[in-house]
Order: sequence, then structure tokens, then C-alpha cells
Amino acid sequence: MADEVLLDANVVTRCRRRVHLDNDPTMAGAPLAPPDPSSEQRIADAEAHRAEVRDRLQAATTAVDDDGIVPDASSASWVVVPADLPPAERAGLTLTALEEGVAYIWGALLPRDRESGRRGGIQLLVRTSDGYVPVLVVRHRITDYGEGARTTEVADLDPANAAPDPARKVRSHPRDQLRLAHTYRLLQAAGFAEPDRAVGGVIGLDVDVVLWHDLEAGTWPGGKTALEEYDNRFADRLAVARAAASGAEPLAEPSRILECKGCPWWPTCEAELTRIRDVSLVVRGEDAMELRRAGIATVDKLAALDVHDEPPIQWTGVTFQDAVSLARAWLADLTMVRRVREVQVPRGDVEVDIDMESFGDSGAYLWGCLISGADIGVEHGYHAFATWDPLPTEDEARSFAEFWAWLSDVRARTAERGLSFRAYCYNALAENRWLFASAERFAGFPGVPSSADVRAFVDSDEWVDLFRSVSDQFLCSHGKGLKVVAPVAGFAWRDAEAGGEASMRWYRDAVGMDGAEPVLPQRTRLLTYNEDDVLATKALREWISERAMSEVPFTDDL
Repeated sequence: MADEVLLDANVVTRCRRRVHLDNDPTMAGAPLAPPDPSSEQRIADAEAHRAEVRDRLQAATTAVDDDGIVPDASSASWVVVPADLPPAERAGLTLTALEEGVAYIWGALLPRDRESGRRGGIQLLVRTSDGYVPVLVVRHRITDYGEGARTTEVADLDPANAAPDPARKVRSHPRDQLRLAHTYRLLQAAGFAEPDRAVGGVIGLDVDVVLWHDLEAGTWPGGKTALEEYDNRFADRLAVARAAASGAEPLAEPSRILECKGCPWWPTCEAELTRIRDVSLVVRGEDAMELRRAGIATVDKLAALDVHDEPPIQWTGVTFQDAVSLARAWLADLTMVRRVREVQVPRGDVEVDIDMESFGDSGAYLWGCLISGADIGVEHGYHAFATWDPLPTEDEARSFAEFWAWLSDVRARTAERGLSFRAYCYNALAENRWLFASAERFAGFPGVPSSADVRAFVDSDEWVDLFRSVSDQFLCSHGKGLKVVAPVAGFAWRDAEAGGEASMRWYRDAVGMDGAEPVLPQRTRLLTYNEDDVLATKALREWISERAMSEVPFTDDL
């Protein structure tokens, strides 16, 4: 059937409008946003991770005879379905392996369930006494310090052996559970799911345990189970997709959300939203939907409201006054407006701007510092503390310890002279995460501070988050990222491609990941990029202190 709709697991965590566009035959050939190289790299990294996990699991679970010889492959308990085969062949091989009761099926692609509109597969299917359970392999961390997660050792893929883990609690990854639920429904349709329990396993970045999720436990908001949440979401997305495929009235209209940033359909949605001057261009999420229901569908209508009147909706994001001001700023093409009459930022006699560069969850490879202000016997300018060993590496402990020793020396010298000290970053969540993570991971290494030392610094007045200063004192109609607000202060990065996503590619080249030869100029590029980031926070801070009052209008004056 030309308008037949079959959806994979991704749709349940995907924007409804994207589901529509993906299934609308009239959108064939429409311009798409270019692929994000960093996203493509993450996909490649995930595939490499899964291949390593597959080899490790095969080695741990394949039977060996008394002489240490692995039996002939034809009698092995593993089937690996080649990923480069056509889908029909992959599904056929998977079905044959299921029917033959193979213990482990890697790269499974399950038969399409045309009645329910489902298609898809999973990294691993594991046979139990009563059927098969899905196991997902992901490249993110799946547990945190704590207790209560149900786990088994990596080599133990039997959920019956799962027990509460005294050292781990579940890290929230709703998408993992929804993907397992999708696979469970496909197993049910094919007749191979465990009949009495719906469970699924996840193996994460650290490959230290299998985390087992009970898909019928009421752990979701409102006491719902993962299966109930999945079923509701899938039914909704299926209706959206079928309406699009058949040319019926669309069930999903464009609205700007966080997902838009990386969506291939953003050029299409952005053009439409700008054409109709949609209110989601300045107010997002539930507030935008509620405003449309209240008849305030455009930026113009929002900007025309009187902030002294009764708010038209119950706000969940920004305040009513801020929303109106944002709309007025958007109409005036202003990137920033002042929320307060007088803006300020904490200043010190000695100032250090700090920016950290990390590579995913693998670690922090660079701490860049820019020192300025009074002379305390430390050379002014940029100082970098880096490791160029591919992460993860224990050499990260050395670079982190050197950074902390330098920072501690600057603070001590400042105090000895009776001067004030401030250190600045932009959005402390990132720096704080790796300050604490590094202290915990490398505890006991020479020069590495204790978590208590890190806590004392982070909680002190010396540590200033400029992102918070901007958020508290300005409204930003085009976002509050450093790459957006620093240019308002007159700052420009030297590298035209400068950005966190691009730096991931540069880093891979710089350290020679995957056995490649290190590209030394990329190290220089990363250092220049990091130096520009700390120069940007310095420029932004000085601009707030010296010029913002005269260059940025106050909201009441719009």
C-alpha cells in the first residue's frame, strides 16, 4: 500500500510535527538542514561501542570445551545478523534464529507488524526459559551512585538473576525504556515475547553491569508503567503519521521546541513559523500551546498585551511580563533587553576566566584559564592545562591536578596581598560537573583536590556564573548561549566554525582516536577556541559593567 505507515521506536520521543513531515509524501525533495557532523560522529562512536560490547559478550558467553576449543560456529549459541543486508533478509534471518531458539541474536530486526504499524530491531535478543527479552546497548551512563537498580554482571544476561544493586541507582533515561517497550511489543506480535513478564536490559557506556527495567512497574509520572506510556505515545504518533500519509487534515502543526535545533526539518518549520509570526518563536512549550488556545497565536498579539492586565494563561516558563518583553524585543530585532534598570556583575581585584573542554562522558581534557587584574606575580593572559592522551586516560588526573594547583596558587597569592578574587565561567553546570567528577574519579592522585575542597570553592562568592548574571538581568530573544550574547558585547571568535559540536571533531583528530595519527594543528585549533571562550566571558563581563546600561534598552522603554 502506497500510504502504509510503519514506525520505529524513535517516533515516541520525537516531535509530532517531525513525525508528520517524515510521513508526508508531498514533502519529498523539500530542503533539509545539513547533517550535523558531530551527530554523525556520535552515531559512529555508538556503533563502535556496540561492536566492542558484542565481541566482549560473545567471548564471555560462547561455550568452550574441555580442551579450550570453541565449537564450530554452526553449533554456536550466537547469531549475528549482518547490518548491511536488505531489511527483508535481516528480518528473515532474525525470524529463523528465533524459531530455532538461538540463545543470543545480535543485530536483530524483527518482522514488521503491519497491523499495529510497528517496525524495528534491537542490538540483542536473549532467550530465556519462556521466550526472548530485549537488551539495548547504549553509549551513555545508565546508573549513578546510590542503590536500588536491578542489575546482573555483564556476562549474565538472564533477568531472573537480577538483584537490587547496593551501589547503583537508575539514571533517568526514559528513551531507553520506551525503546525496550517498542521491541517487547514487536516480540509479542511475532509470538516470541516472555508471556508472564515484560522486562528489558540495558548495557551502558561503562559496560560494568546489565541494568534490568521492569516495563510493567508503575515508575512513570502518575503511576503509569513504561508500557502504558509507550502505548499512549505510539498510538498518538501513529495517528499523526497516518493522517500525513493519507493527506488528511494534519494532526500536528509546527511549534518551536528544543528539538528543533538538531532537526533536519527545521528550515521548513522555521520558514512557516516566521511567515505566520508564531508565538513559539519567543515562548516555547506548554505556554505557547496555551497562548494559541487563548487566541494569542502570534508574536504581535503577545507584544500588544498590557503587562498590568490579568495574565491570559497560567505560565509555566517565563513570567507574563518577560514573555511580553521578549515579544517586543523580537519585533524590534533586539538580541538582548534589560530586565532591570541597573545591571552589574561581581568584580575582583584579580579575575580568572575558566572554560573546560570535555569529550562526551569520557572526561575533561582541557582547563583553560585567563588571568587579569592586579599583579600578583603570575603572568597575565591565557594558561592551558591539557591532556592529549585519548580519553578516558589517567593522564587526565595530571592535567586536572595542575589546573587546580595553579588556581589555588592564584587564590592564595591574591589573599596574601589582601585583594579580592573572582573566577568566572559561563553556565557553571558543565564546569561544576567535571570539577566534582574529576575529584571523585581521581581521588588519591597527587595534587587532586578532595570533593570537599571543590565544594568549598564552588559554593563561595569567588565562583561566578556569568550565565546566571545574564539570565537574571537580561531577556534574550534569540537564546542565552555565549555564542549569542558575547557578540552583543562586540566579541568575535577567530575560528568561523567555533562551537562545542565542532570541537568534538577537532578533538578526535587532535588525539588520533581509533588508531589514527594525531593531527597536531587541531590541538592548536582547540587551544585557540578555548582561549577565545575565556576571552569572550571577560569581554561580556566588562561590557555588563561598563556599557550595557547605555547600549541595551530597558524592557519598560520598549
